[in-house]
Order: sequence, then C-alpha cells, then structure tokens
Amino acid sequence: MTAVTQSESRRLQLMTGRINLNAPLSGRARETTEQYTEDVVITRQKVYRRAAGAHGRWQEFPASAAKGGIPTDRLPRYVRLMLGHGGSVRQGDENIRVSARLTAEDIETVDAVVGRHLHSATAIDTDAWIDRVGRVVRVRQTLHFASGPDVENSITLADFAGAVVIGAPAAD
Repeated sequence: MTAVTQSESRRLQLMTGRINLNAPLSGRARETTEQYTEDVVITRQKVYRRAAGAHGRWQEFPASAAKGGIPTDRLPRYVRLMLGHGGSVRQGDENIRVSARLTAEDIETVDAVVGRHLHSATAIDTDAWIDRVGRVVRVRQTLHFASGPDVENSITLADFAGAVVIGAPAAD
C-alpha cells in the first residue's frame, strides 16, 4: 500500500507498508511527513507509533487514529456509494474507473469516523480504479475547501496476498 496526501505540489504525507483490507484494518507501515518519519503498527484495538528506527516504547492510540480520509477497509462500499451518487464509469485498457463528487456527510454513511475527518471539505471529488478481478487498486480524492488550496489523498494497492497476522509490537 502506498498512500499520499499533497496540497498543490507539496507532499504532506507518504505512508508505505502492508495492510489487511478484508478484515478489521490492521498492518505495518512507515509514515513520512516534513516533520517526522515514524513506524506504525495498526491492530484491531490500537495504533502504535514511534520514530523510525528507534528502540524502546511505542506510543499507543485508539484504533480510530488509523482512519484517514479514505475508508480503506470499506472500499467496495465506498465504490457503491460513488455509483449511488451518479458516479460515472469509464472502461480503460486494464481498469474500470469510477468517478463521483461526494460530501463528508455522504462518506459518513460508509464510515462515520472517516466522514468526520472530512467535514471541513466543501466537496470531495473521488476516483476509484477497479482491476479485472474486481479489486479496488487505487483511490484518489480531491478535497475542496472554502478557503485554502485543494488537498489530494491517494492510495494505491498492489501485491495482493493473504492476510498478515499483526499483533502489538514489543518494546526493544
């Protein structure tokens, strides 16, 4: 998984790693911003974070802290929401692309936490690409605000395999 958040040409966040999508959201990733780089472990109950490459204790947060602007663990429902809101469908060479304009309130019907994260956006233009097997392989959102530049969130999914067992990390 690769997730990017940017505003204009400035990258605000990059997250890369392995996540489980067909179960409660869990996984391991590295998150990089202009201020920090952290290792992240997501379990069903908690999110653990610490400076990349550091040793010792992990900071613990509620599992909802793993939620961003894209309902990653509910992508099929998200695409159905897009289609239900007049989403357009275009067939590409390899993937089908679904596009729609949504609001935070619309997204709350799929994931209340994610929808609340997006309440300051006036509109959310969303594209989702679906491969020949029927898997969502990419999602891009453009968040529009009454004041300030647009922000783009994107997530790219690849290397689909079986679920990875993720447990709480041990301090070392």
